[in-house]
Amino acid sequence: MASLTVPPAPANPRQDAIDLHKAFKGFGCDSTAVSNILAHRDSMQRGYIQHEFKTMYSEELSRRISSELSGNHKKAMLLWILDPAGRDATVLRDALSVEAPDLRAATDIICSRTPSQLQIMKQTYYAKFGTYLEHDIGQQTAGDHQKILLAYLGIPRYEGPEVDPTIVTHDAKDLYKAGEKKLGTDEKTFIRIFTERSWAHLAAVASAYHHMYDRSLEKVVKNETSGNFEVALITILRCAENPAKYFAKALRKSMKGLGTDDRTLIRIVVTRTEIDMQYIKAEYYKKYKKPLSDAIHSETSGSYRTFLLSLVGSH
Repeated sequence: MASLTVPPAPANPRQDAIDLHKAFKGFGCDSTAVSNILAHRDSMQRGYIQHEFKTMYSEELSRRISSELSGNHKKAMLLWILDPAGRDATVLRDALSVEAPDLRAATDIICSRTPSQLQIMKQTYYAKFGTYLEHDIGQQTAGDHQKILLAYLGIPRYEGPEVDPTIVTHDAKDLYKAGEKKLGTDEKTFIRIFTERSWAHLAAVASAYHHMYDRSLEKVVKNETSGNFEVALITILRCAENPAKYFAKALRKSMKGLGTDDRTLIRIVVTRTEIDMQYIKAEYYKKYKKPLSDAIHSETSGSYRTFLLSLVGSH
């Protein structure tokens, strides 16, 4: 369930473009006005606004935002105005850059998306950057981490709720044999089951594993694997069981301790606002006894804070 709030009457994209142009004009940008408009328009409306802005002022809205806003507010806004697949593709392109790769971010995006989202994202990546996502992953990753990402991207998985109990039990046994039962780990089996099975099926496997061996499958993954390969498996497993809980934990981690991991905070807030932010907020409150909006308020400031809180909405 999305947390995005849009005006009750449909907004006029031409008027929005005019109002944005006004906010940019003159000495200093009225960043509050920019946020007030764009933070309350859905993906399609933002697309129309960008089209109108370019038609009327012969300039890309993204370029104008780049020159008028700054810091984290600018980063968040530039991601927000993209459509969901374009946003994921852009985050991945940055995460797989030669200069400063962020393999955690790349793993998070790929392993937390549905097969249909991944399909559109791959097409968008190629259309935007003229190179295949698989090629860039091949360049920047290695070993089992590379194998699981490429398999997760390439294998079409069922997205419905039905599971076959016989296959579930079989998979739980195979994972036991591939991990706890043997000396060393048979990574191939973990990759096969985690990349070929639906989320509903994997959640059932985790439950069956616990029932059969009195051990949590997540703990087994943590004991048997390491590094980015472990991150990929854990992300897939947690999203299979409860995506909102997974993102609530990731948000908490981005704001815990000294300093804030703004890159992660922006990525999650911006990419989940139109999908399941209400569920994430509920999971956050349940686990940490504090509204997500309060946590964001204490970790951010200025127009950046205002913008993120507009997206997340109140408790």
